[in-house]
Amino acid sequence: RVFNTPLTEQGIVGFGIGVAAEQHTAIAEVQFADYIFPAFDQATSRRLILPHIVNEAAKYRYRSGGHFDCGRLTIRAPCAAVGHGALYHSQSPEAYFAHTPGLKIVTPRSPVQAKGLLLASIRDPNPVIFFEPKILYRSAVEQVPVDDYELPLSKAEVLKHGNDVTVVGYGSQVYVLESAIKLVERDMPGVSCELIDLRTILPWDVETVASSVNKTGRLVV
Repeated sequence: RVFNTPLTEQGIVGFGIGVAAEQHTAIAEVQFADYIFPAFDQATSRRLILPHIVNEAAKYRYRSGGHFDCGRLTIRAPCAAVGHGALYHSQSPEAYFAHTPGLKIVTPRSPVQAKGLLLASIRDPNPVIFFEPKILYRSAVEQVPVDDYELPLSKAEVLKHGNDVTVVGYGSQVYVLESAIKLVERDMPGVSCELIDLRTILPWDVETVASSVNKTGRLVV
């Protein structure tokens, strides 16, 4: 079922947590990531306690000793700058959540990645926040497979192999990094850069990044 909810982010997320706690699949959409902050922590009124992301969804399994969880919750949120969104439609709040054990944070770079990572997020047994760089909605074009497929969470992808420096990014910044690498390799003949798309920000793929840095000896994030 699809519920057209009122514009109350703490209500949208609280509803999703409740549905997921009852072992149903919940996909909650916060229309802009800038407005996820009312759902960041628990809100209390005289009549109502609304459970939220950091102190409820992320900790539900731990505090119940594994008896309960919100693992079927996925929160989607368009994020980052698009060029004309001003201060309340241009923020990238993933760093706030990347320090919260119990959550997974995912950001795709393209339509093919978005479908595979989103399906994996929905089916993952942990609550996931899926940040979608809104500028890519109209600028990233790919032929997306119609069949069901998943891409692995917490697994970075090496987009370009190189020997002299490792460059790590995610989301729309991957394209900025590709342009920067082209400039470097054009102006410094013989230099080759290795580009890694992190894809999952928490928990991030330490092994792939460390292996690359051991090879190149240099890292730019």
